[in-house]
Amino acid sequence: MTDPYTYVVIVSALALLAYYFTLLKAGLARGRFKIVPPAHTGPEEYERYVRAHQNTLEHLVLFLPGMWLFAYVVSPVWAAGIGAIWPPMRVLYALGYHKAAEKRLIPLYISMPPIYIFVLGSLIGGIVRVISGE
Repeated sequence: MTDPYTYVVIVSALALLAYYFTLLKAGLARGRFKIVPPAHTGPEEYERYVRAHQNTLEHLVLFLPGMWLFAYVVSPVWAAGIGAIWPPMRVLYALGYHKAAEKRLIPLYISMPPIYIFVLGSLIGGIVRVISGE
């Protein structure tokens, strides 16, 4: 039988690959638009690639530890199931953002609830464990 934390490992790897996708696309856009390092400004189209990358990093920093905390205090299977939403939505978010800022919104709104569930669920699960003496 597979250790249930293995599913959290798989979702974590997918999340990191989704982040790497945004990193790669921002780097390629830097070359396409001839943006010389360390500059991060340029045409609006280029800046959308950079923002998609930066915003994904900002969310990843909440998503990954939140998912692992939730897996530990609530359930690794539930954590992986809920977390599986995030990686594809962040890729769709980036692809939409690359086209136009308003095209990022639906995947953004779908990718955010797992983070809230993980952080609040971990807090509640931790408090319940303390109260119950686990």
